[in-house]
Amino acid sequence: MKVFFAALGFAFIAAVGVAMVLNTFQEQSSVAYSTSGARVGDPGHNLIGPS
Repeated sequence: MKVFFAALGFAFIAAVGVAMVLNTFQEQSSVAYSTSGARVGDPGHNLIGPS
């Protein structure tokens, strides 16, 4: 039973750690997919940008 709880604890710590690391690398789609051919003019008036 101790091994099961240790595995649950490790899974929780690993999930939180990976979420924190991915949060530093991710960009909003209005920034990541802005090129000269597909530029989002005002991300406040559509579904992909901040309001």
